[in-house]
Amino acid sequence: MMKKIILNILTAGSLALLLVSCSSVYDKHVQWQSVKPETFPVLHAIGQAPISLQNSQHETQRMLMAINASKLAAYAELAEQVYGQKINGEMTMSQLIMGKNEVSASVQGVIRAAKVIKSYPVGDSYTTELSLDFEDVYNIYLASSPKREIKAVTYY
Repeated sequence: MMKKIILNILTAGSLALLLVSCSSVYDKHVQWQSVKPETFPVLHAIGQAPISLQNSQHETQRMLMAINASKLAAYAELAEQVYGQKINGEMTMSQLIMGKNEVSASVQGVIRAAKVIKSYPVGDSYTTELSLDFEDVYNIYLASSPKREIKAVTYY
């Protein structure tokens, strides 16, 4: 009986030692490094806005509003190129027969580092051309996420 108890204790101890030796007792720190791509795309976008349809009585203010509207349209086009466009559509059988359906589109995102290439009037509309170099976007990303290193580790 005593031999059986000692044998069970030794077996349990050996099993516990085996489980502890297989587990990861030591924490390890993995340090990652960013890999710079070989090439960066450059995107271009054009936005347009009508001058005469701006809601103002003054010609100069309509021009300024059209400049801002064309710039926003160009930014929306850049966001569409970077993030894509969400499309929602709805059609029922009765609408299909009458030829009526609804489609809506939206885009959402943050554009950083875009540059205005040109901004100029064309007839009754104002046009703005933007450019987005992904090398600038990459550099902003690196600058905004600084590297972290372990200062101290305390084991209890």
